[in-house]
Amino acid sequence: MRRRDFIAGLCGAATAWSIAARAQQRIPVIGYLGMQTPESNFTATSAFKQGLNESGFVEGKNVAIESRFASGQFDRLPALAADLVRQQVDVILAPGLPPAVAAKAATTTIPIVFTMGEDPIKEGIVPSFNRPGGNVTGFTSFSNQLIAKRLELLHQTVPKATVIGFLVNPINPNADPDTADARTAALAHGLSLRVLGAASERDFERVFAAIAQEKIGALLVGVEPFFWARRQELVALATRNSVPAAYDRNIFPAVGGLMSYGTSTSEGDRQVGLYLGRVLKGARPADLPVVQSTKFEFVINLKTAKALGLTIPETLSATADEVIQ
Repeated sequence: MRRRDFIAGLCGAATAWSIAARAQQRIPVIGYLGMQTPESNFTATSAFKQGLNESGFVEGKNVAIESRFASGQFDRLPALAADLVRQQVDVILAPGLPPAVAAKAATTTIPIVFTMGEDPIKEGIVPSFNRPGGNVTGFTSFSNQLIAKRLELLHQTVPKATVIGFLVNPINPNADPDTADARTAALAHGLSLRVLGAASERDFERVFAAIAQEKIGALLVGVEPFFWARRQELVALATRNSVPAAYDRNIFPAVGGLMSYGTSTSEGDRQVGLYLGRVLKGARPADLPVVQSTKFEFVINLKTAKALGLTIPETLSATADEVIQ
């Protein structure tokens, strides 16, 4: 064999080996199990990306995200979770109680990191905050536990409103327990509660027609990812119909909503990104305590209050973490 052909053969073999080696260098995959549509994608938030990046992972570079969306059809979640398991993703991100329940039922081996507003112990997701055990851990904002506080703030802002509407997504499992909490809180203030359901955007007009017909004086909006994704439409209808409303996230006052009280959304998003990174590096969920939110924000939009003809009590303005002029 001529020396030139021998060297060429060696080079060709080295190139083939390099290609094969690169093909075997599979980057880790996060399986995202979403309740709603791609527009409500949790992994798109800057805080989540920050947490993931701080852990040394950048989407598209050294980690991939495989997403599945239920589009508000909660009964699809078990099948979508099973599909992610079949894809052999490295970790499942479950934003919300229904995805966490579906993911936990689908696998006992693939790590699961959740974020939710409910109490994960009460809901049977983990046995303990400090020692979650098994393959599940995550972050809880306790947002669903703050319904009474939101109603209290709304009542202080609109004291003449004796009938309060409570907007929920009736197909979300949190609708019934949250409604029970809202009824208890309303009773404590001597208020009547009217439960209003919206499972799709086309239900919004019907809801606000009922508010006018039943002379509902203010609206308490429940914790619901679908409402987060449609916040601009929801706030626009509340403004157009002159309905004072209280929400669970600061993303609502940011687009014109009257007020919100809840956990810092950036805190939770970043924490989940950090935990996913730790799991991808080999940490076991059983050894990662469930993180509980410690930062809560009260936001008031004074511009919206003025448009609604409301005077915000000075005591509330003084306690607000943010006042939007």
